[in-house]
Amino acid sequence: MTTTRQRLASIEAFSKLTEGIKDSFDTEKVRCRICITGCRAFGALEVCERLKQELATRGLAEEVEVVETGCHGFCARAPVMEIDPWGYFYQGIEPDDIPAIVSETLENGRIVEKLLYSPPDGGEAIKLASDVPFYAAQKKRVLRNCGQIDPRKIEHYIQRDGYAALAKALAEMSPEEVIEEVEAAGLRGRGGAGFPTGRKWSFCRAAEGDTKYLICNADEGDPGAFMDRAVLEGDPHAVIEGMLVAAHAIGATEGRSSI
Repeated sequence: MTTTRQRLASIEAFSKLTEGIKDSFDTEKVRCRICITGCRAFGALEVCERLKQELATRGLAEEVEVVETGCHGFCARAPVMEIDPWGYFYQGIEPDDIPAIVSETLENGRIVEKLLYSPPDGGEAIKLASDVPFYAAQKKRVLRNCGQIDPRKIEHYIQRDGYAALAKALAEMSPEEVIEEVEAAGLRGRGGAGFPTGRKWSFCRAAEGDTKYLICNADEGDPGAFMDRAVLEGDPHAVIEGMLVAAHAIGATEGRSSI
């Protein structure tokens, strides 16, 4: 995958970078996506390290990509792993399960039956993440990238259309148009009040003063709820992009704003 370590001077340069990243992304490459946030309490880091060692020992380190992700959501089955491009879902993994995963699944495409999710009603074990009832009933929006990308790699975010909304806002929309679109979308705060986001932005834009501040409120008001932590750990660039779009909408400019 193309790496991004240069300063971009224009929307055109960003578009070219995005195109290069997407073109270099091999959808058929074998990838093991492992949660290392909440799952680390159940040994995910040890599982991840054992996997890397096993791949190196078998000469597969270049063929198989290990993606350390944020939360997949199914914490009761930690540690969890999804394997692309097949979509296999393994749960309750232990370090000693890694040799079987590598030899059976990664080398030969076969399922390791004991690691599949088995429904509590005694039904047949499920091999695909998309068929697991816990996931099948969900349509993720805020958490759409969590469990899919390595949150420490901006390339992963850009490959999934990250920063495209910011580019559109800066190149094609006035601040007023951005606010109107956010209001029309019905976006609200994630706290108990659910105050309309577009209205907040319009108040801030209309406020007097040369300096306007954007503050990322990541406080966990409800202990253990992890409403904000899941996003910050699993998809931090989405927070950054949202704040930059907001900066454009409220009229904050370089030298007059603190983000």
